[in-house]
Amino acid sequence: MNVDNGYVDAPIEEGIDLKKEIVRLKQEKNAIILAHYYQRPEIQDIADFIGDSLALAQIAAESQADIIVMCGVQFMGETAKVLCPGKKVIVPDMSAGCSLADSCPADEFEKFVAGHPGYTVVSYVNTTAAVKAVTDIVVTSGNARKIIDSLPADEKIIFGPDRNLGNYINMQTGRNMLLWDGACHVHEQFSLEKISELRKQYPGAKVLVHPECRRQVQMVADKVGSTKVLLDYAVASDCDTFIVATESGILHEMVKKCPTKKFIPVPPEDGTCSCNECAYMKLVTLEKLYNSLKYELPLVEVDPEVAAKAVKPIKRMLELSK
Repeated sequence: MNVDNGYVDAPIEEGIDLKKEIVRLKQEKNAIILAHYYQRPEIQDIADFIGDSLALAQIAAESQADIIVMCGVQFMGETAKVLCPGKKVIVPDMSAGCSLADSCPADEFEKFVAGHPGYTVVSYVNTTAAVKAVTDIVVTSGNARKIIDSLPADEKIIFGPDRNLGNYINMQTGRNMLLWDGACHVHEQFSLEKISELRKQYPGAKVLVHPECRRQVQMVADKVGSTKVLLDYAVASDCDTFIVATESGILHEMVKKCPTKKFIPVPPEDGTCSCNECAYMKLVTLEKLYNSLKYELPLVEVDPEVAAKAVKPIKRMLELSK
């Protein structure tokens, strides 16, 4: 067995029914499997719960399981561990990072915060535990508007790390938050040109856009929102065709919820493929999930001092999201 590459690299018995064994191990070990909407379809299908970052944090906080298997990226595992320090938290492939989190190094962000005393620090959930530790309130794309609206109109706010989400909230609320200059490499690749091309092909389609996209892309959307908001909009809409500008993993759940409707993923700006995927989110496989449950590795660990600071803004988010 080897975990040097960030996941359990161990032989798997030939002919084994991976799905059946994952369910058996989960029940045997009192484990819960959580998966983000951007995971592979087979991972979403075997998970106990799928959702966006807010939903997964809420479920982790309330879970009675002994082991939480977070099928997502590192920061999601860290958030679960901070909320559940007494539980084992596993991310099946710890090399699953996040370009947005990487765009906000904790030491640089801490200096930025220190250089602006008197500001309330609001950080997107797509950050490391160390960034959350110098934050007053954590937000997700699904609750950012609600949480910012709950703060006094004259409050000075630092918002990081996603400049596109921050700009969107500023535009929606009339705020002038000070923004950290970070972005998600997947959502940055969506372009107005590609959406315009698809609109010509599907003239009656509604355009669904994640707020991590650039402003010019947001401006042509029929609906801007988190993965959960976009999913709910598609379910409730009378329209039968949707052009979707977010990571294409969400289309699996959209098709499951709306089997008679058509969902067209927007390709990246360079046009080298038909959809836009996060390579990190696709690192988790059934094989890695099986071995992670079998060996209970790799475990997510967060420095206790960092965790004690990071849990406060996360819990504040959960309270404000009720």
